Order: sequence, then structure tokens, then C-alpha cells
Amino acid sequence: MRLLLALLLPWLQFFTIGRPFAGLFCLILQCTLIGWVPAAIWSVYALSQYKTDKKIEAALSQRH
Repeated sequence: MRLLLALLLPWLQFFTIGRPFAGLFCLILQCTLIGWVPAAIWSVYALSQYKTDKKIEAALSQRH
């Protein structure tokens, strides 16, 4: 669901992962038609980093 959101509304996806300032910047970038593609790519990349961070956090919490 978040991946679809990252492709259709990249700026909104940043708010769901707790990065509101990046979301505002992405919204400004997305306002131009040319900026939509970089905004979507950036949003998908940020989502993958968020998922990786959560997996690492879960693994470290199980370790202790």
C-alpha cells in the first residue's frame, strides 16, 4: 500500500514514515510535471530505507 502511495502521491508517503520536512520539499518538487518522476523515485527510495531501518531495529531489539 505504501509503495502505491509512493508512486501516486510521493509527498504524502513521507508523512506516513515520519519525515514531514522531506514531504513538504517533495510536494514543491511534485508541483511541476517534470519533478513528479524524481519525487516518485525519491519517495520509493526513502520507503525502502525506512523498511530497512525497521528491520534492523527489530533485529537489534531481539538480540537484547
